[in-house]
Amino acid sequence: MTGDIYEWLGTKPVINARGIYTDLGGSVLAPGVWAAMESANQHFADLRELLDATGHMIAGLVGAEAARVTPGASAAIVLACGAVMTGLDGARMEQLPDTTGLPGEIVIQARHRYKYDRMVRMSGAQLVEAGDLAAGTSADQLAAAIGPGTAAVFVPGHLDGAAGTVVLEDVAAIAHDRSVPVLVDAAYLNYPVELMRSFTGRGADLAIFSAKYFGGPNVGGFVCGSRQLIQAIAGIDFTGFESGQHLVLGRPFKLDRQLVVAVTVALRDWLTDDHAERFHRYQRLVEVIAGHLDGAPGVQVKPMSFTMAEELVPEPVNCLLVQTGSAGRANQVDRRLRNGSPAIYAHLRGDSLIVDVEVLSDDQADFVGTRLAQELTTSDPKGIDGAGSSLATAD
Repeated sequence: MTGDIYEWLGTKPVINARGIYTDLGGSVLAPGVWAAMESANQHFADLRELLDATGHMIAGLVGAEAARVTPGASAAIVLACGAVMTGLDGARMEQLPDTTGLPGEIVIQARHRYKYDRMVRMSGAQLVEAGDLAAGTSADQLAAAIGPGTAAVFVPGHLDGAAGTVVLEDVAAIAHDRSVPVLVDAAYLNYPVELMRSFTGRGADLAIFSAKYFGGPNVGGFVCGSRQLIQAIAGIDFTGFESGQHLVLGRPFKLDRQLVVAVTVALRDWLTDDHAERFHRYQRLVEVIAGHLDGAPGVQVKPMSFTMAEELVPEPVNCLLVQTGSAGRANQVDRRLRNGSPAIYAHLRGDSLIVDVEVLSDDQADFVGTRLAQELTTSDPKGIDGAGSSLATAD
């Protein structure tokens, strides 16, 4: 086959100036990860043995008792919630998502509700809110929400410490005093790298991570923590369905051997990478793009940091804020960039474009700067012909 694969498939490639997003395909796999996948592709493996071996390695890397590769963080949430409801009981595993007679409630603080908590319900569990959105949740309210039907307390790691919430250490103390485990969705919380090792040390019984945020595959992730709960996850995942005695919940969440290897290698590399050099590279790419925009009429640029919470802060620099002077003009330029070939996807925010460089190559950064300069030079300063809009972010 010759020519561009996307052209052959009837679509066009995208230069990703947004960063790491699921619906843009995740991250850029490093050559070492590709090589590991190619090596794994040469031979078959017993997936149960491979998952046990890689889980042992991952646990050592993040300082946990045990770990297991999963097809992403969302799948890990479903499997973890299933595991806390069934333990190692095979009949209970097969019963899910029917939770009749099981401890089928997962407690969450009111101000911890977020879009991915619906994954909890996919396991069959019921979410029980502690406190309320207006006033938040107190320690006493959290304790009162835990009852005989509680299987776990669920904490979105990125919301830990938010105003009106009980912090993880106190959540763990309250839950463990009642023999209830704590689950933490730490999907993108991987830098500084010590952060990945912190959640189980602070009381989480299981912590969940997405591989795309540490240079792994878009469909990869892992869960780490309690050895007994990881064993329960192994019991209800796809290997339990195929090779166990029960037809369990996790069959849709299967993995291939190449992906299991890729997640493990990507994590190893992430924990040993020179992250100061990584941010130095981002700074350099931002300067390349900014250089193209020097003198563009009515345009102001500023190196910034676009966080995983989609907020702009001063540093560490990973993006260029391009202020165009009007929302119409920004909209017009964004639309033209998206409609080009290759398309360029950036973030549209009011009168500005946010150009994230984290997954850009040197050549792509130069091309993005050139295209931005062209469109900003020819665009209407007031954006009069800038009808239409584009999404500001991709999930």
